[in-house]
Amino acid sequence: MMGFMLMYPILFGFIGRYFLPWIADKSGFSIDLYADLIIVILTLIVPIAFGALIAFSILEDRDDSIFTSIKVTPLSINQFLSFRFIMVLVLSYITTVFVIWFSDIGNFPMKNILAIAFLASLEAPMYGLLINSLSNNKIEGFAVMKGLGTLILFPIIALFFIDKKELFFSFAPGFWAAKAISSVIRGEGILYLTYNQYYFIGIIYLILLNLLSYRLFIKKVEI
Repeated sequence: MMGFMLMYPILFGFIGRYFLPWIADKSGFSIDLYADLIIVILTLIVPIAFGALIAFSILEDRDDSIFTSIKVTPLSINQFLSFRFIMVLVLSYITTVFVIWFSDIGNFPMKNILAIAFLASLEAPMYGLLINSLSNNKIEGFAVMKGLGTLILFPIIALFFIDKKELFFSFAPGFWAAKAISSVIRGEGILYLTYNQYYFIGIIYLILLNLLSYRLFIKKVEI
């Protein structure tokens, strides 16, 4: 699993850096014209993948009654889970930074890469928690994962709006990172909100989603 976690984002980085320019040269496709769309797709897939992987790891623990065993030990479920979610957050952050930086699309300043990668990475633990909150086993978890994966469509659609209509898609966790990316590439004053507004509202929103997802998850495993 760890090997897959490390190789999967590297693959997307190589797609952004080498495969897409090759396609552009062969077909006349303009990467610069769709730079924000490309970066958003490559970026948002990473935390979704990490969230799914940590979700299935926890589902396996639930199938093996690991949480029941922990309840009779001095180690709390919170302590047991904290390492896993911190690990997936850190790995998601590092690999998201790599994907944006290595893809070399859109002339991103490093400070924006580091900031947006953190915002996007907050989705990883949230997806892992939601999948576990809405499923009882790995079969149900797979179905929930497919359903939650469709949420990536809403930030992509939102990129085609630059007025208040874009806020109809703001419920999607990836909306705020997507719009922050688009704001950096297109420049300030073009989109409905500023880069700082997209970024800091997104941070608050995703922290709240993580807290809500965690509460739902704890309630689920205590049943």
